[in-house]
Amino acid sequence: MAAAGLASGLALLASGCTPASSGAETEKTLTVFAGAQTPVVANFNPFSPNPLAGTVGLVYQPLFHFNRMSSEDPHPLLGTDYAFSEDGRELTVELRDDVTWSDGEPLTVDDVIFSFTYELSKPQTLTEAVAVDENTVKLVFTDPQFVNVVGLLGTALIYPKHIWEKIEDPTAGTNEDPVGSGPYLVDELSGGAYTFAANEDYWDEDKPALKELRFLAIDGNQAAEDLIAAGEIDYTSIFTPNYQSLVDGGMGYMVLPSDPTVLYTCANADLGCVGPQTDPAVREAIYLAIDRTTITDKAFVGLTTPMSPTLALLGRDDMWIGDGQPHEAPQDPDAAAAGKVLEAAGYTKNGDGIYEKDGKPVELTLNSVDGWTDYNNTGKLIEEQALAAGIKITAGTFSWQEFSDGRQTGQFELILGYMQTTPLADPWKIYNDFLTTDFTGPVGEQLDPSHFNFTRYSNPIVDEAVRAASATDDASVKAAAYDRIQTEIVRDLPYIPVNINAAQTFYNDTDFTGWPTEDDLYAYQQVGSVLDMSYILQNLAPAGK
Repeated sequence: MAAAGLASGLALLASGCTPASSGAETEKTLTVFAGAQTPVVANFNPFSPNPLAGTVGLVYQPLFHFNRMSSEDPHPLLGTDYAFSEDGRELTVELRDDVTWSDGEPLTVDDVIFSFTYELSKPQTLTEAVAVDENTVKLVFTDPQFVNVVGLLGTALIYPKHIWEKIEDPTAGTNEDPVGSGPYLVDELSGGAYTFAANEDYWDEDKPALKELRFLAIDGNQAAEDLIAAGEIDYTSIFTPNYQSLVDGGMGYMVLPSDPTVLYTCANADLGCVGPQTDPAVREAIYLAIDRTTITDKAFVGLTTPMSPTLALLGRDDMWIGDGQPHEAPQDPDAAAAGKVLEAAGYTKNGDGIYEKDGKPVELTLNSVDGWTDYNNTGKLIEEQALAAGIKITAGTFSWQEFSDGRQTGQFELILGYMQTTPLADPWKIYNDFLTTDFTGPVGEQLDPSHFNFTRYSNPIVDEAVRAASATDDASVKAAAYDRIQTEIVRDLPYIPVNINAAQTFYNDTDFTGWPTEDDLYAYQQVGSVLDMSYILQNLAPAGK
């Protein structure tokens, strides 16, 4: 999560942060802010674009937890072991035999088969899912799946067949009383918060140790900082330049590289995108006009790191950046170079100093989510920097819902957004999910919630290279495929790189123990990474227990 969309006032929360009772003792309820805005809408539907935080991970679980901070084997959840066939086209998974759904029904191999073959969650290349025995499932694919192991085992959720097979349109409802297998159950919901209660029948008898979790909805940065300082928020990842005062007040604090910050561009006119940004020359000019050094210093208080236009994570993924490919986006602006790119593409400056072509000026709207102050400030800085290069960008803000609707339907010109960092030291999942034709659709058509090609980018060379990379366990073959992808996207820039954001996470390590530390980063410490957040929460305990 970048800057989080945060809350307005303390009065809303004053009555909601009372401790939870546990027998004769009083145990503090852990209070989380994970980006929800007021009013809270009871949406625990995993097939909707915006289920409430906790739906994924606390209620519905994947088979394993993969730790992006480590190369160690994944931690078993609903699955206990897995193996690929030699050609990577078959994946056999061993399942736990002691799991029940929260309504008391047993979780069986049939639920796993259903989850992988259900219309809305079926992998596109899956041809068959069969039970080997009552605790083993075999998944068969048309193509090798070595590089998609996290998507299949670490992010694909398991659903109760007896519930979802009866629902005619799974995307329509809000699933207010979800039946899951996770460590928590939905408890209560109000306009400003919602709570989860521990699942006493959870398959891990030692977890969860925390009996109640409370998630707040907030609408403003300053209110969130006030709540942290007042001890009313125990766990959140937000951007604040005032982090030292919160640390001095007793909060635990961790900064980790977060997700890439980019300008989504609706890039593909053939799929209905409209605006100057559909021209690659305009996208390249904006790329060259951005002053990333100033943005890092002024909007992100020096916490961000450079981003590669190849979309590989610098440092971790350097081995996958092709020879001759640029390692990082330019940190300083070059308005002259931006102008040359536009002029070579047939643009000339009008009387207002703005480039135009065929009488149409390069004027664009750039939006970011209201309350994401680092992104809001970045938008204003890009507006100024682009103008110096003869490009008129008007930076504004909109609600989280408008952000989600815009990128899902493609009805935008520029959005300041983010891309999820891959859970493994390999950029394949970003290339597959954010760039391939299979993961996008025409403007006006709502993308599937699991599809992230918001730019509507479609390039057969990229599609073929992504398939080639997925078909091999040979690093040299994969690297050659990535080089082909990088040549295309560095030229086309459907996502214009800004920087790698930093996740500032604050956590109460006075009242609660079990948090990841620098010496034991057993999960990525950032609430916007919902599966990591959920895994951490189930591993916490009250201090002294």
